[in-house]
Amino acid sequence: MKLSFQTDDGIGTRANFGVIVLETDETIEHEFRQIFAGDGIGLYVSRIPMAAQVRPDTLVQMLSHIPGSARLLPPALSFDAIGFGCTSAATVIGPGKVAEAVNTVCPDAKVSNPLSAIIAAGQALVAQKLGFVTPYVAEVSAQMRERLEDAGFEIAAFGSFEEGSDPVVARITPASILAGIERVAATAPCDAVVVSCTNLRCLDIIAEAEEKTGVPVITSNQALAWHMLHLAGVEIIDPKFGLLFGPSKEPDRLGVAS
Repeated sequence: MKLSFQTDDGIGTRANFGVIVLETDETIEHEFRQIFAGDGIGLYVSRIPMAAQVRPDTLVQMLSHIPGSARLLPPALSFDAIGFGCTSAATVIGPGKVAEAVNTVCPDAKVSNPLSAIIAAGQALVAQKLGFVTPYVAEVSAQMRERLEDAGFEIAAFGSFEEGSDPVVARITPASILAGIERVAATAPCDAVVVSCTNLRCLDIIAEAEEKTGVPVITSNQALAWHMLHLAGVEIIDPKFGLLFGPSKEPDRLGVAS
């Protein structure tokens, strides 16, 4: 017996989003599923090869794999925005090259990455002096710090877990991250605290960290999700995701950083 059926517009009736995730990342999908949970929002994930050790030489190798990973996103869909889910790799490779690599496969999609998203978030929150928390080894942290300073921010205070193994980074407890945010924020006056790395489990402690420090907290996953949503013209207001997910920010500050 052949059954009849009807078709509709699928899941992403408001917008379709893709995200390219490191094979070693254990966190971004979990946090993105919470943020992109609204009706009519389609979220699709592809993985990209990545060495377990986070160093500049291992990070830059990902550039050649980006088109292949983008190609594994559902080809029948037209994506409103695609995120490249690695802050440190976007820093080392450069946001422009990341976007070009994604657009070779998905030419109509707007492309973001955590570095560009953090910069856009900091600008939208009118932050200039940043507290900066990373899990990275010194060389990787220094490159991202330089990128933020090039974008016009001042790094008022800095702290790092100095861990080079991505699987270990995924095991750093939210309580440890919260304590790190508080310690960095207490070191010097700042307008916001940035917590870099998509593998750090930050989403559930953002609101508490903001309450304890008195300043906005910008994390890689939270900022990337927020930026992708805004690039697609979708607004989600939810205080549990931090002040960044408050009422609309200035639209002219939401472009992708080059």
